[in-house]
Amino acid sequence: MTKIVNLGKVRKERDRRNKEETAAVNRVKFGRTKAERRRESAENDRKERLLDGKGLEE
Repeated sequence: MTKIVNLGKVRKERDRRNKEETAAVNRVKFGRTKAERRRESAENDRKERLLDGKGLEE
């Protein structure tokens, strides 16, 4: 005999797994702490000031 399957439950479980996989990818892609964002911003500001200081005056 075959097992009776509730298709609604199967679809919901499949969707949950897909959402969890997408969330895992997004956590890696976008997940940075506030300190990491601040450090990167400060580093970019420092580099910009350094380059601006080396520009020629007219």
